[in-house]
Order: sequence, then C-alpha cells, then structure tokens
Amino acid sequence: MSKLTIEELKQALKRLPDWELVRDREAITRKFKFMDFDAAFAFMTRAALMAAKMDHHPEWFNVYNKVDVILATHDAGGVTQKDIDLATAMDGYGIIGQRR
Repeated sequence: MSKLTIEELKQALKRLPDWELVRDREAITRKFKFMDFDAAFAFMTRAALMAAKMDHHPEWFNVYNKVDVILATHDAGGVTQKDIDLATAMDGYGIIGQRR
C-alpha cells in the first residue's frame, strides 16, 4: 500500500477533525478520553479486534481513562488508506463512553 499524497492526507483529515499530523513524523494522532478505565479498555478491545482483522496495528498508550493513538504504515513510510480506515473505525468506537 502506498502512502497518501499531502493533498490526499489533507482531504482525509477534513473527514477526521479530531486527528492531526504528528510533529516531525509522517503519522496521524488522536487523544481519546473516556469516562473511566473500563470504557477506555473497551475501546482498545474493539480497536484491537479491528486492527487484527485489517492486519494493521496502532501505536498507543493508555493510562486510566486516556488512550493516545498514533497511526502510520511503517512499510510505506507514512500515512496510507489503512491508517485512515482504522482512524475512522476508532472514531466510531470512541463515541461509546467518551468524555470530551
């Protein structure tokens, strides 16, 4: 899978307003905040099952009710459609139990 052009990436991020580019790296990131640890863990479980199905795995960090996610396709050296698809799925999963 080839990485997205800068124009394709800009268009994709318009559809993913809570995601942003990672500084000094070709990747996208989002911070999720949930009501409690159970909700954060449920989100991670849903996302992990989707990632396994896609054979595309996120970088993430969890502390209590927070989950920080970074997505990039290492083989492509940047963001691909796989990252956009996983980010879109995570946005859907993140609605459940999320705290803004």
